[in-house]
Amino acid sequence: MDSVGVAADAGPGPAWRSKCPWGAPNTTSISCSLADVMSEQLAKELQLEEENAAFPEVVAVAEGPFITGENTDTSSDLMLAQMLQMEFDREYDAQLRREEKKINGDSKVSISFENYRKVHPYDSDSSEDEVDWQDTRHDPYRADKPTTTPRRGFIGKGKDITTKHDEVVCGRKNTARMENFAPEFQVGDGIGMDLKLSNQVFNALKQHAYSEERRSARLHEKKEHSTAEKAVDPKTRLLMYKMINSGMLETITGCISTGKESVVFHAYGGESATEDKVIPPECAIKVFKTTLNEFKNRDKYIKDDYRFKDRFGRLNPRKIIRMWAEKEMHNLTRMQNAGIPCPKVVLLKKHVLVMSFIGQDQVPAPKLKDVTLSSEDMKKAYHQILNMMQQLYKECNLVHADLSEYNMLWHDGKVWLIDVSQSVEPTHPHGLEFLFRDCRNVSQFFQKGGVAEVLNERELFNAVSGLNITADNEVDFQEEIEALEKMNEDHVQNHGKKLSRFSSSGDPPIYDE
Repeated sequence: MDSVGVAADAGPGPAWRSKCPWGAPNTTSISCSLADVMSEQLAKELQLEEENAAFPEVVAVAEGPFITGENTDTSSDLMLAQMLQMEFDREYDAQLRREEKKINGDSKVSISFENYRKVHPYDSDSSEDEVDWQDTRHDPYRADKPTTTPRRGFIGKGKDITTKHDEVVCGRKNTARMENFAPEFQVGDGIGMDLKLSNQVFNALKQHAYSEERRSARLHEKKEHSTAEKAVDPKTRLLMYKMINSGMLETITGCISTGKESVVFHAYGGESATEDKVIPPECAIKVFKTTLNEFKNRDKYIKDDYRFKDRFGRLNPRKIIRMWAEKEMHNLTRMQNAGIPCPKVVLLKKHVLVMSFIGQDQVPAPKLKDVTLSSEDMKKAYHQILNMMQQLYKECNLVHADLSEYNMLWHDGKVWLIDVSQSVEPTHPHGLEFLFRDCRNVSQFFQKGGVAEVLNERELFNAVSGLNITADNEVDFQEEIEALEKMNEDHVQNHGKKLSRFSSSGDPPIYDE
C-alpha cells in the first residue's frame, strides 16, 4: 500500500500526520473582541512584529575604535568626536613630517619629531600608505635648484658640451626666478610642465611686474591721500564724521554732484551749538578735491588776488586747496550781504565747505541749461542775471569769472548763482578778461533761448562795467581791455596799490592815468 492511500484512509492519528506536506494546513483562528481590534496598542504590536519579520536584527559589530566609511554610525556624538579627532591628528602628523623635511634637507644629521606624533594605534594605514606631494622632497611648486656651472663655464665634452648660456638651462633658471616677483603679480604654478622662458620673455615679464607694482603703489597713494571721483579720503571722512557727532549735521545722504574741482554731498542739518547760528534743514557739503592736477591752471585766479597774494607763496600746494575753499566762502559772504541769490555759508573746515542746499527733498535745483523755460520766464531770467552781474560788479566788487548756464540754478522762479571759488575782483590782472568771457557766455545762451532784447557781449560788458569802451570789432575791443589791465598792473608795481575801485558817487571804477 502506498503512502497516499494510507494518509487518505487514516483517521485521526499521531501528530506527524498534521505536518504532512500534502495535507491542508491547520489554521487556528484567534478570537478577539471589537475593543481589541480598535486598540492602538494592539496595532503598534502588530506593526512591530511585521517589521521584525521583514528586517531581522543584524548581529552588532563589536565596539572598538576602528572606523571606516561603510560602518560609521554618525548618529553617535562619541563616534563623530573620534572621527574629527582622528582627522585632526592626521593633519598634525603631516605638518610634523613637513617640518622634518624642511629642517633636515640634504643633511646627513637629521632630527625627528616621532615622539610628538599623535598617530592612533588603530590607524595603521593612515600615515604610511598615503603620500602627499607636500611631504616629498620634490615639490612641484618649488623651483628646482639651478645646477651650478663650474668655473670653466661649460659642462661635458665634444658634442655634449653645455655652457651657462644654453637655451634650456637659461629657460629653466628664468622660470625659477619668476617666484621673486611681487605676490600681486600672478605667474601661475606650472605643475607638470617643463617651462622654459627665454631671456626676452623673462625681461618683459620682469619689467611689467615692476610697472604693475609702481602703479599699485600710486593707486594706493591716490586712494589714501586724495579724494576720488565719488569718494573721500580718510581725513575728509573724519571731518564729516565730526560734523555728525557734534550734532551740526544729522545725516549725510549721498553724492548729488561731481565736478573737476569738487564733490558735493547732500545732508540733513542738525542743531547748532550757538544760538546765533541757524543751520538750514537741508545742507550741501562741498568737498574740494585734494588732487593737485586739477589746480595746475587755476593758480592765476588766486595768486594775483590781493586778499591771498601774501599767503600764496608761503603755502604748499595742498594748503592752496584749503585757500581755494576759503576764497569761495568769502565770495559767497559778499554776495549774501548784497542780497544776490546764492547758497548760504554754514561752516568751513579745511577743504570742506557746508552751505545751504538749493533744492528740496534731496533733489537739487536744475541747472539753467537743463530746465525748459517759457519765453516769459526766459526773459525774466535774463533781466535777473543782468541785474546780478551789475550787483556783483558794483556792490560786491567781484567778477564771477566762470559764469555760464552750468553755474546758474533755477529754483523758486528765480536764478541762483553757485561756484564762485574762482571769482576775482575787477582790479585783478585778468579781471576784465574774465568779465568779457562771462558776458559772451550769457549773451550766447539767451540768444539761443529766443530772448529778443539780448545785448551782445560788448554791450553787456559796458552795461555791467560802465567803462563805455568804443570799438567797432571784437579784436579792438579786447585790445582795449588788455591795455586797461596792463595800465592797472603797472600802477600796482610802481605805487604798490590798486587804482581806486569806487568813486565817491558810487560809480564803477575808472581806469585812467
